[in-house]
Amino acid sequence: MAIDPKLIEELRTRREVARQAGGADKLAARREKGLLSARERLEVFFQAGTFQEFGMHAEHACTRFGLAGKSLPYDGVVCGTGMVNGRAVAAYAHDFTVGGGALGRIHAKKICDLMDFAHESGMPVVGVNDSGGARIQEGVDSLSGYGQVFFKNVLLSGVVPQIAVIAGPCAGGAAYSPALTDFLIMTRENANMFICGPDVIKAATGEKAELEQFASAAAHASVSGNIHLVADDDRHAMELAAELLSYLPSNNLSDPPHHLADLDLTEDPAMNEIVPASGKDALDVMAVIDRLVDDDSFFEIMPDFARSLVVGFARIEGVVVGIVANNPMVKAGTLDIDSSDKGARFIRTCNVYNIPIVSLVDVPGFMPGLAQERGGIIRHGAKMLFAYASATVPKITLIMRKAYGGAYLAMCSADMGADMVFAWPTAEIAVMGAEGAVSILFRRELKDAEDSKKRAKELAEEYRLEFSSPYQAAANAMITDVIEPSQSRASIALALRNTLSKRDSRPPKKHGNIPL
Repeated sequence: MAIDPKLIEELRTRREVARQAGGADKLAARREKGLLSARERLEVFFQAGTFQEFGMHAEHACTRFGLAGKSLPYDGVVCGTGMVNGRAVAAYAHDFTVGGGALGRIHAKKICDLMDFAHESGMPVVGVNDSGGARIQEGVDSLSGYGQVFFKNVLLSGVVPQIAVIAGPCAGGAAYSPALTDFLIMTRENANMFICGPDVIKAATGEKAELEQFASAAAHASVSGNIHLVADDDRHAMELAAELLSYLPSNNLSDPPHHLADLDLTEDPAMNEIVPASGKDALDVMAVIDRLVDDDSFFEIMPDFARSLVVGFARIEGVVVGIVANNPMVKAGTLDIDSSDKGARFIRTCNVYNIPIVSLVDVPGFMPGLAQERGGIIRHGAKMLFAYASATVPKITLIMRKAYGGAYLAMCSADMGADMVFAWPTAEIAVMGAEGAVSILFRRELKDAEDSKKRAKELAEEYRLEFSSPYQAAANAMITDVIEPSQSRASIALALRNTLSKRDSRPPKKHGNIPL
């Protein structure tokens, strides 16, 4: 006996209502602003026909403040799983057209249930944030819901990759769930993220502030450093999330998606031409990265924040790597408070997801200055040391030119656990630059010299040859090899293949105590 057609019709009606949950007018208004609906965002993200929804028929249970008997389809959040580039991924998207996408008890339960599923199944989680925040009508239940989501964020941290997309308002406590994820992507327009709005800031401090100053994608990308990538629009944001996942494993027990093939170990003579003739001229590290990695494979993270350090994912002869590189074009490549935080966070992310780290060194030291000292450069710089020393993934270091003082160690020297360290003949490894050292060591001689500038230059050259040369470090077994720049790609590619099977045992403990 066939199923009752009325039951089929009811199901189809419910599904269609869900697709138009906020109403045609609201959806049309969003499209005029260039916004996709919650479902459309997930449709862009997942391969066609692979989305499997969780909790389409879920509803709130609030009976107060006008919500009694009022339907909020799927309680304002679309949850489910699907395929992205052939791999299973869990994702949820707040639907602002349904009650402002506000979070209530059932809304939070759907997200937590999805995260539990992702945890057990070992798949990444992507959350699209576009919500008015806590559902006021549900009172403490909504706050409890946020607490449960935060707890799951922390539980999954380092187990499966978590990506947050900020595609609309994300204010107050709601901002802390994205902040607990591995990566944040924010759309350039129509999105904002903050703890306190302009009115609250003015009431508390008397300062007049516009949202663009502290809550926009531009502000978070370049000033606060709260987000990692800026997207042009909703579609671009979902594309960036998919591209980012292409460098990450599904979980911490899996290897990254390496594309291993036959090694090409030919030299690259053009790399020799990148190195400036004078050590006083800035090296273009982006040009080095471009020649070092596979074609069009570099995916930079936080490109607008703390630009004296460049970080990002890439492939070298098919091996997924994390690149950490000093950028002499900005602040001479020094490590400051922000770049130390940026680097340490990226290093630890690579470590938890089994991604080898390649460090490109041209660093004159930590940034000097009263503001840096008062801001805690000691504490922040220590994060780089801690991150590298605690990382157990393969670590390959290339010293290109300057490697001075504590910053030399903070960029993963052999003493900090680098598995292989290569150096160009232009490398200078020392406590400080030759000129600075000479001014201290030969202060009296320079004072009595007839031509102090000429004598200082002579002494600096002698110091450089005797104490800063890469061959001194090589003689003390601190460097694996001194290579021509043209040999960099081949040497690093081979080193990566030789360290992919690395195993590193550490003392049993809960975790180290990073100087936060």
